[in-house]
This record gives sequence, structure tokens and C-alpha cells, in this order.
Amino acid sequence: MARASARQVETTGVSIVAKRSEELLYDREAARQARLDLAAAYRLAVRFGFHEAIDNHFSLLLPGRDDLMLLNPYPLHWTEITAGNLLLVDFRGNRLEGSHDVEPTALHIHGPLHRANPEDFRCLLHTHMPYATAVACRQGGRLEMVHQTSTRFADDVAYLEDYNGLVLDRGEGGRIAQVMAGKNVLFMANHGVITAGRTVAEAFDRLYFLERACQVQVLADTGGHPLKRLSRETVDYLGRQRSGGENLAAERHFAALKRILDREEPDYAE
Repeated sequence: MARASARQVETTGVSIVAKRSEELLYDREAARQARLDLAAAYRLAVRFGFHEAIDNHFSLLLPGRDDLMLLNPYPLHWTEITAGNLLLVDFRGNRLEGSHDVEPTALHIHGPLHRANPEDFRCLLHTHMPYATAVACRQGGRLEMVHQTSTRFADDVAYLEDYNGLVLDRGEGGRIAQVMAGKNVLFMANHGVITAGRTVAEAFDRLYFLERACQVQVLADTGGHPLKRLSRETVDYLGRQRSGGENLAAERHFAALKRILDREEPDYAE
């Protein structure tokens, strides 16, 4: 989501104040791993062109907690994000760990979604990545089942049809959560996309392959010929072929991407 002005921050009713975190009860080792994974996702988003410099946002519920989330420190560029400088905040915007600001649109998009489904929406990734956003900017834009990669999202996509401006209140965030209920991908008309997962690996794997599927669709649609859509029978068959293997594949994919960062951008882990 685009950044909000200082005046907009003041009028949202968001409490952006630092709190002490020494007495919080949570698994510090699990939290450290969560920070590593989320920081890696930010760096990888830059590599793949999914980011908007200091804007957009990824979040992850703290392991063992359904009321606290890790979030990017605003206004750092995503190449500056590390495991150690991620914010820990509650759903009201109170900052418990970290020294940077909480971006209000991040709070109002991610908080209601995490609250609505803390089991499946542990990790939420919101971007304006170009090809997926291009699909969201078409009248009645839909992810079409035209390619093998597209079919992995069959029946797992929701569409927010109306764009109501910057998400600066809980009501709009609640509307987003209502529309996305039961799905792991949301196309937001004239705006961008959100992917969800029980882990960072699951959510990032969806983000990566969603953009690839949309890229194929946009490119295929520029050739002057009708899209060749797959039959429902073929889509269902591919779903049965994939059944049970998606989560393991996502973990392997994300682990491989992190190894690249370990070699080339090890400071993400600081």
C-alpha cells in the first residue's frame, strides 16, 4: 500500500507508541527463526522485483502468539531490512520491539486478516508486483487457467472488486478480511495482491508463482489471439497430481532461496 502522510497517521486513531517487551512470554528461539524467514522474504522480494522501495508490507504472527506480529520498519528500504530491525507490534499499532515507525496501512490491512484467521493467515504478503497488479487493474480481471502454474491457484483466489483508497481504518481492513475468507490469494482491484500462508515459505512460494502465472497470462494476452484456457477436467487432474506435495515444495523452494541470500546478502540475518 502507498505510504500515508503524517496527517493521515494522526487521524487513523492508531496508537503508535513504544512499549516494554521484557515481560512478554514467547519462545525467543522460535521468534529468532521467524525474524530470519521474514527478513529473507523482504530481501527476496527486492531481487524478484516484487517490492515498492519503502512501501508495501509483509507480516508474520509471532510463534505461539495470535495477537502480535512482526512487520517491516518504516521507512527503511527493503534492502535495509534485517532480522534484527523488524518491528514487533500488536494489532493496535503499539510497538513492543524495534525503533522505527509502524506504517498505518500495514496495520489496517494485516491486523484484521491475522485476527480473522490466525491459523491459516500466519504470514501475509502484500505487494503491487507488476504482472499480478496488471491483472487486478483490468475490468473484471481474473487469473485465467491458461498455464500449468495458473492451475495451482484454482479455487484459492478471492477478488476485492472495489477500490476505496488508502486503507486507513479498521473498517476497510475488515472488508478485506471478509472478502479473503477461506482463500490464500486476494486480488485487490486497482491496487495489488495479498498472499497468505501458515509459514513464510508457503506465503512466499504463492507470491512467487502467482507473479509467474500472471506474467504468462499478460504476455499471452498481448499476441492478438484468444487465450487457450484449460478445461475444468484438466485443472482438477493437475490438482490431484499435486495433492499433498505443495507445502514440502514450498519449504524446499524457500530454503534454496535463503541459501542464495546466505551467500550473497548474509547481512539479512543480522
